[in-house]
Amino acid sequence: MLGIVAAVLFFIAFLVNAAELATNDVFSSTNLMLLGLGLTALHVAGVGSGRMARGRRH
Repeated sequence: MLGIVAAVLFFIAFLVNAAELATNDVFSSTNLMLLGLGLTALHVAGVGSGRMARGRRH
């Protein structure tokens, strides 16, 4: 799920950058890209995957 959200943020950042939209500092393409990278890192780390680690059965 986090990977999909990251992909959407990357796409929005691309559109903002390609259209050269004048946005405020919070919604700049760089900030959206950094949020996407953070979500991608969490996705790769396994956060939010819903899977249990091996050997942790209760």
